[in-house]
Amino acid sequence: MAVPVVALVGRPNVGKSTIFNRIINERLSIVEDTPGVTRDRIYSRASWLGKEFRLIDTGGIEMSGEKMSVQIKNQAEIAIDEADVIVFIVNGQNGVTKEDEDVAKILYRTKKPVVLAVNKADNPEQRENIYDFYSLGFGDPNPISGSQGTGLGDLLDEIVKVFPNDDKDIDDESIKFSFIGRPNVGKSSLVNAILGDERVIVSDMQGTTRDAVDTKYHDEKLDKDFTMIDTAGIRKRGKVYENTEKYSVLRALSAIDKSDVVCVVLNAEEGIREQDKRVAGYAHNAGKGVIIVVNKWDALKKDTHTMQDFENQIRAEFQYLSYAPILFTSAIKGQRLDQIPELVTRVFDNRHRRIQSAVLNDLLLRATSIAPTPLVNGKRLRIYYMTQVAIQPPTFVVFVNDSELLHFSYERFLKNQLRDTFDFEGTPIKILPRKRK
Repeated sequence: MAVPVVALVGRPNVGKSTIFNRIINERLSIVEDTPGVTRDRIYSRASWLGKEFRLIDTGGIEMSGEKMSVQIKNQAEIAIDEADVIVFIVNGQNGVTKEDEDVAKILYRTKKPVVLAVNKADNPEQRENIYDFYSLGFGDPNPISGSQGTGLGDLLDEIVKVFPNDDKDIDDESIKFSFIGRPNVGKSSLVNAILGDERVIVSDMQGTTRDAVDTKYHDEKLDKDFTMIDTAGIRKRGKVYENTEKYSVLRALSAIDKSDVVCVVLNAEEGIREQDKRVAGYAHNAGKGVIIVVNKWDALKKDTHTMQDFENQIRAEFQYLSYAPILFTSAIKGQRLDQIPELVTRVFDNRHRRIQSAVLNDLLLRATSIAPTPLVNGKRLRIYYMTQVAIQPPTFVVFVNDSELLHFSYERFLKNQLRDTFDFEGTPIKILPRKRK
């Protein structure tokens, strides 16, 4: 199920980054009283009233070499394309400006809900003085103070009210998997080769796929329904999208949210790049099933050690994905493509695997006899029992005498014991310590 996307839009220096940080309760954006300083982290998961969403600070989406007015227009257009809900932020201390009106004209074109937030309403008098903003045409203005945090609860109430309805996904029982990776690693070619049909435009130029495509198909051999999410569409037509790599990250994040299993595609010719590790990290952090697909394997000159050497390099560079299976493919030659749906199904099943508590506690007894619990500052960790509390990914709670005593190294040991005993290939697993009352 896709996580709703909420975009913060507005002219420079209205406080988008401050509000972004307030909502996610972290300082992920640079905040200074200077227009245009947001540089890096522009997206994060957040939640309100039990509803999760992805928050985007569009002030961080920059188009180098463009005038500020053009950048504002481009950022607003990205929000229109990608967001489910748009939060239009204005500065209550400045009144309605021409730039506010320009942004409003762009937002009029969208059929998506727009929530108007009047920032810097820091005292009761300023919160009352918001009537001029009705002229922007987006209904009731919501007075807030990003610096003080006042009014944000009411604003978030308005945002979650207009989230899209998820009912259309309830009856879809297909296994959803996506291909993510840098441009030109062969994601679209893999989609076409699996389908046996030219459903997605393919060329040798980076960024030629124009739209993300979700394709449903039935695998006769496995007798299963799949939905392939082609994230090659990380760039859209026009200069605005080709000037910002952050847009590609946003597309990948949205696709990951919709997927049960994520295929991280590497280009065998180019080897492993830093961006490969960054993109793979998103899937891992989201708790999705992960398969590493090394595409264009036919293009390499190989000897008897080539595959093993490449796999060793992957394991060294992607240590946090030690659980992920590796598949060497060629979309052009059709090498091992039939193994992708089989592997996706296996990882999907592993991600839904449940283990009975009695079996888990037998494992726990064996594990603690192999490696006794550690002594920390003179106090020994005691683990009383273990139980599984969730799937997607499999999540286990261990009840202990003191949760602070469960060191990450012993937690890793317990995870390895679980993997040695049960088939959790392709899925992360979580262990959560809880103090027994």
